[in-house]
Amino acid sequence: MHAFSFHNPCQIEFGAGQIAKLGSLIPVQARVLVLYGGGSIKRNGAYEQISSALQQHHWQEFSGIEPNPEFETLMRAVQFARKHALDYIVAVGGGSVIDGAKFVAAAVPHDGDCWLIIGNRTPLKTALPLAAVLTLPATGSESNFAAVISRRESNDKLSFKNPLVFPKLAILDPTLTFSLPARQIGNGVVDAFVHTLEQYLTYPNEARVQDRLAEGILQTLIEIGPVTLNEPDNYDARANLMWAANQALYGLVGLGQAQDWATHAMGHELTMLFGLDHARTLAIVLPALWRYRFAAKQAKLAQYGRRVWALTGDDATVAAAAIEATSQFFAQMGLSARLGDYGIDAQEAADGVAAQLIRHQRLKLGENQDLTPDDCRAILLTAA
Repeated sequence: MHAFSFHNPCQIEFGAGQIAKLGSLIPVQARVLVLYGGGSIKRNGAYEQISSALQQHHWQEFSGIEPNPEFETLMRAVQFARKHALDYIVAVGGGSVIDGAKFVAAAVPHDGDCWLIIGNRTPLKTALPLAAVLTLPATGSESNFAAVISRRESNDKLSFKNPLVFPKLAILDPTLTFSLPARQIGNGVVDAFVHTLEQYLTYPNEARVQDRLAEGILQTLIEIGPVTLNEPDNYDARANLMWAANQALYGLVGLGQAQDWATHAMGHELTMLFGLDHARTLAIVLPALWRYRFAAKQAKLAQYGRRVWALTGDDATVAAAAIEATSQFFAQMGLSARLGDYGIDAQEAADGVAAQLIRHQRLKLGENQDLTPDDCRAILLTAA
C-alpha cells in the first residue's frame, strides 16, 4: 500500500428535513448566493425549505447552471456575486451545480484570469465558503475538492482540485431524490459505480481495507440500483444510493491505491464532442478498456468477480465474466455500452477523442501511465 495523507473538513447532515439546519449552520451575517440549475428544486421542495431556513439571512439566487457547467455561465454568476457583495455560496443540485459552485467560490475573490483556475494553472489564495444541498446523488462532489468545468467555445472539459473549495457543509436528504427522472437515477448509480472502480480496479496492492470499502460500495449499488429505479419513493434505497455515491469519492477508497481514471479522461472528451451524459460515456468506455487491458487487470478483475459478483472458476474465466456482469448491470440501469446505440460513429469518436487527448496533453493515462491516445483510439473502436 502506497503512502498517503487524508483531510476532509466537510460537515455532513444526512436525512429527511436536514435543510432546516442551514439557518443555524451558516453565519447569520453571511451574504448568501444560492446557486442552482433548472426548476427541479422548486418541484422537489428544496427551494421552499431553503427559503425558510435562510429567512434571517440576506440571500440572492442565480439559476441556469448546466448539466456540464459552462465557464461562460459560471462567470456570469461570479459577476453577479461580486456586484452584490455575496460572500457565501449554497449550491443546490447534483455534481454539476456543486462543481460550478466550487469554481465560483474560487473565482469571486481571484484577481487574474479565472480560466486559469481550471487545470490548476494559477495559485489560489482564498475562496468563498461553500455549502452543498444535494438533490442528485452521483459524483460525491458535495464532500470533496474536485470539480469539472466545460468551455464550449474552446471544446474543453477540464478539472481542477483545491482544498480551498472543499464544501464546509453538505446536506444530504434522500427525499429530495424521489422526483428525479429514471434516467438521472440510472446515471447516478453508474457514475458512483465507476468512480469506485477507477480507484479499485487496477492491480493487487495490499490495500485490504480500501479494497473491501470499494467492494462494499459496489455490492450496495448492485443491490439497491434496481430498487431505486422501480420504487422511486423507497427511502431506504435512495438513502443508501446517496451515501454510496458520497463515499465513492469521499477520499477513503483511493487511499494508498494506484488509481486509473483513464475511463473518465476519455468520457469527458466524449461528452464535450457529442453531448452524451457523463455516466453514459463511462458505461461505454469502461468495459471496452477492461477488455483492451485484460492481461494487466486480470488479477484485480478476478478478485472483483469473486468478491462482488460471487463468480467461480480460474482467474481468466472469472475476470472475463466480471466484465460481462458489469456491462449487464449498466444495461439494467438503462445505460448501453455501445456508441452506436447513441447514434455515434465509433471511428469519429475514436479519432476525435484521441485528438482531444493530444491537445490536452493527456498522453499517458491509467494506473501505470502507459495508455496513449492511440490506445484510447483502439479502445473506442471496440465499443462500436
